[in-house]
Amino acid sequence: MTTAENRAVRKILFVVGAGASDEVGLPFGDDFKNSITRRLDFYFDSGQQVRGDEVIASALRIAASSENPSMRDIQLHLQASWRIRDALPQAISIDHLLDAHKENKRITLCGKLAIVHTVLEAERRSKLFVDRARGKSNLNHVDLNKAWHSSLLRLLTENCSATEFRKRVSTVAFVVFNYDRCVEQYLYYSLQNYYSISEADAASLVNELKIYHPYGSVGPLPWQERATGIEFGETPPASQLLKLSDQIRTFAEGIDASTSAVGEIWDNVRFCQRLVFLGFAFHQMNLKILLPPPSSPFENTGKLVFATAFGISDSNIEEIRNELVARGGMSSGNIRIRRELKCRNLIDEYWRSMSLI
Repeated sequence: MTTAENRAVRKILFVVGAGASDEVGLPFGDDFKNSITRRLDFYFDSGQQVRGDEVIASALRIAASSENPSMRDIQLHLQASWRIRDALPQAISIDHLLDAHKENKRITLCGKLAIVHTVLEAERRSKLFVDRARGKSNLNHVDLNKAWHSSLLRLLTENCSATEFRKRVSTVAFVVFNYDRCVEQYLYYSLQNYYSISEADAASLVNELKIYHPYGSVGPLPWQERATGIEFGETPPASQLLKLSDQIRTFAEGIDASTSAVGEIWDNVRFCQRLVFLGFAFHQMNLKILLPPPSSPFENTGKLVFATAFGISDSNIEEIRNELVARGGMSSGNIRIRRELKCRNLIDEYWRSMSLI
């Protein structure tokens, strides 16, 4: 999409952080870090694996064999896993830790494998999992009514028929900092249910949405890419897990304009009329992906900004506001940062301001 097109159509941009997945049951923060730590806490007794993720161990054997076909010794990879295990409790996030060790390919690989397997298992345990193997074909929409995804659907479909929806979503974009596919999964099933349309039609509509994953994701869903797709919450074999780990990006990879869509993200932030932060912690590393370098700030004085800041202190909120003004070119008077509101409450609170009608 060209700069002119972004200027014309981006009415609203949603920035989705890890906290946003909490409303559908996915772990974030310390819970997510603890899950990765357990997976990489490998221990073997007399050649038998006692602790650690068995699928990841098998994937590491494949990786070690590719380095040297005559060997399947994963000792060096185990050492890398233990370094992540021991350091992750100190880190802000797994993303920060991998960035600190970006020159170490084994640490990067072990971290990416753990991310993929942790996220896929979390998807399976979430409210968005549809167990097709047991005959289920839809989400529990009553159970999901308290999640922000439900409020998002109402925004997108307000006074909008199925035939008009394609034009409606051309005015919306998402920057999702999570590795999961919650937004895609929810909309795919919810549009089928709401508009009484086929799976193919729902897939076509959701694929019209511009959804950026700066750090990648655990892979496309089957209806997005048949050849390489993986079902929401599926447990992959070791060989597939290894391939899926290539979908994950470190911060350095996410900010590299030659291999990522960071330039398009900056354009969307620059030209959207309303910017909505959901479950976003405003870490400096992530803000670098959203906002340009300080030497070339935006000028967005008319933009309305809405943000959850659940658990963020008042003093930190003030610093966040100042940075959005200084680097994002936004007007302080147009920034609403609410530390007492979670994602769904924020959308409901500012419904009319976010309306796409």
